[in-house]
Amino acid sequence: MATGYTDAHGVHRDVPERTVRAVLAAMGIGAGSRADVAAEDDDHDDDNAATRATDTDDRAALEEVRLAPWRRVIAPTVVATEGATRVVPIHVPLGANVTVSAHLEETPFTTAGPADPIPLLPLSGDRIQREVDGTPMEQISVSVPGDLPAGWHRLRVVVVDPGVSPTDAATTALTDTSRPDGAHPGTTYTATLLVAPASIPVPAGLDERRAVGLAAQLYQVRSATSWGMGDLADLMDLATWGGRELGADFVLVNPMHAGEPFPPVSPSPYLPTTRRFASPLYLRPELLPEYADLPESERARVDELAGLAAGTEANRSDLLDRDASWAAKVDALRLVFAVPCKPDRAAEFDRFVRDGGPGLRSFATWCALAGEYGPDWANWTTDLRDPGSEAVDRFASAHTEEIEFHQWLQWVTGEQRARAQRSALDAGMRLGILHDLAVGVHPSGADAWSLNRSLARRVSVGAPPDIYNQRGQDWSQPPLRPDALADNGYRQFRDIVRAALRDAGGVRIDHILGLFRLWWIPAGSPPTDGTYVHYDSDAMLAVLTLEASRAGAVVVGEDLGTVAPGVRESLSERGVLGASVMWFEQTEDAGETGDTDSAPARPLPPEEYRRLCMASVTTHDLAPTAGYIDLVHVDIRDELGQLTRDVADERRDAAAEVAGFVSDVRERGLLEGDSPDDLIVAMHAFLATSPSLLLTVSLADLVGDRRPVNMPGTSTEYPNWSVPLADAEGRALLMEDVVRSGLPKRVFAAVGGVGGG
Repeated sequence: MATGYTDAHGVHRDVPERTVRAVLAAMGIGAGSRADVAAEDDDHDDDNAATRATDTDDRAALEEVRLAPWRRVIAPTVVATEGATRVVPIHVPLGANVTVSAHLEETPFTTAGPADPIPLLPLSGDRIQREVDGTPMEQISVSVPGDLPAGWHRLRVVVVDPGVSPTDAATTALTDTSRPDGAHPGTTYTATLLVAPASIPVPAGLDERRAVGLAAQLYQVRSATSWGMGDLADLMDLATWGGRELGADFVLVNPMHAGEPFPPVSPSPYLPTTRRFASPLYLRPELLPEYADLPESERARVDELAGLAAGTEANRSDLLDRDASWAAKVDALRLVFAVPCKPDRAAEFDRFVRDGGPGLRSFATWCALAGEYGPDWANWTTDLRDPGSEAVDRFASAHTEEIEFHQWLQWVTGEQRARAQRSALDAGMRLGILHDLAVGVHPSGADAWSLNRSLARRVSVGAPPDIYNQRGQDWSQPPLRPDALADNGYRQFRDIVRAALRDAGGVRIDHILGLFRLWWIPAGSPPTDGTYVHYDSDAMLAVLTLEASRAGAVVVGEDLGTVAPGVRESLSERGVLGASVMWFEQTEDAGETGDTDSAPARPLPPEEYRRLCMASVTTHDLAPTAGYIDLVHVDIRDELGQLTRDVADERRDAAAEVAGFVSDVRERGLLEGDSPDDLIVAMHAFLATSPSLLLTVSLADLVGDRRPVNMPGTSTEYPNWSVPLADAEGRALLMEDVVRSGLPKRVFAAVGGVGGG
């Protein structure tokens, strides 16, 4: 973790001592009352942890940190790159006999060892020795060969104490116990061996012709038959229209992670209850095969619920009502669930449940518990707070049908997501649906319950102050502990990535900077009093690279905000595309004086944008283009008290920023008039001159919408994630209105879609 950092303005900031103590405590580290613990000083780009002990207790704590690797026979996770060798240190009692082998993921693994082991021989050279807890120890090294295939493999280390022949030692059960004083004849230790490709391949054809797509907040995309909010049926229609009529190559949607299983439902798609499972809120009940098999009276009831939820008032409302929509759908879905599946579909469901394994069952059990006792598991009885307790097992045994219902919801949601992807590809899209991966989860939700031991407590994730949010942000999400990720072979992150890539052409990872470091804020402290906690980015990126390569998917990392040195270069080397938002792409113009401190920012010429990135005019955390040009975002921030300086100064600078972009598009001959629609078209034509491989057009811009869907740094102060798609006058729109508009084809012609090159 960091005791100092460089802020968005290039100024060094010291982290308060109370923050250091609180964050270390959240990671289970005792720092001592006067410890000054530092893991990185951004100003010196030092990635090595360092601790400056000031008294006896702190020196003891420092010694514990130094001895930690020696107390493990082998690190729990070893990361290697396909085609490159990797040297792995192993710590054993002095003079012990050691055998090391690799076991590939497709071969069985038993206590006797892998069926087809690949022996790894110790490297020659001096062996480091030291005493650990009274035991003489030595460090040996083995080399993982570069010709191993990419995959999730295992390393097996058998340690036989000095004086005991390996052939005479009885091999014990596999164990992850790591203390050397626990070693005895034939003890076997295992570690995850993650071998990843060097980079994610660029999807075929993007080198010759960029991909242009739509970005939509799906819940906004209502149609005449929606249940009060946009759903997967609407996504199918949007993708079909976008592919066939606009020439779009993809649709980027908001995170579709699962929220609360029953109303009330949190509005933010970026604060889900889990990132491993999808939200059935986006289901269209009438598209389920079993709907057709409902008895007449029950089908009539589903139709009645659909009619109530899809009424004019619901689908034309000025604010979205997720609770009403989901309440109606749950009633309808229970009726459909009660219909027996045909034998072939029943077999598919059984296979889905088996493949989902303990993770799916745990999530479904949490849903059933939440229905009984409420979604905040911190309010449950103590015995139910532990997902592995006997009380939870007893509850599950008594509620098998309810648990099966929630497993079924995941199954049919997955089916409709897959159908949306097929619709997109059938419409001519090259990539199809791009899903969004949120940074974290709700502190009282399903993942916080089932992954309880892997999450840091009494801290939350957020962002330090920057130019667009001068007070910083607290996202109210518990972070995954770096040590827990390593101890579990990064399986938590792997499952999250796999879920995002399932039935998708790619994924956008919100705040991908979190794979390198996250801003941890102690409970009760403001966002300004947080600090950065660093993650093993090589391991996190290896997981991402391996899973994306296997899925044949494109990966976009939202790398905006305060970016540490080398991060963007590291992402680019691994084939992860960055994000370029036009309003953020500015450069200091020193002019004739050479004084960049006093010079106003100027738009960066799009020709200088990165090639490996997704470029867009705006994003979901900004006002749509028409609203941004009219400084709607400044007005709202002033009303909400988010500004730290005079509003007149803020408006002056914001107006100058907009004027700079308008001037540039006018000088390039891209602006044909001065109407808001003309400006929207011109801004996208300006963006289209970039070399970026992906270019995204917000659906909100295609209808002249002005209201932001989210105001960062707020919760209830603004109706975040609840405003519908609307026209320039604020009138709610349906998809039927969107497809009749002339602006979408004008914009896509400007960016190379229909009518373009």
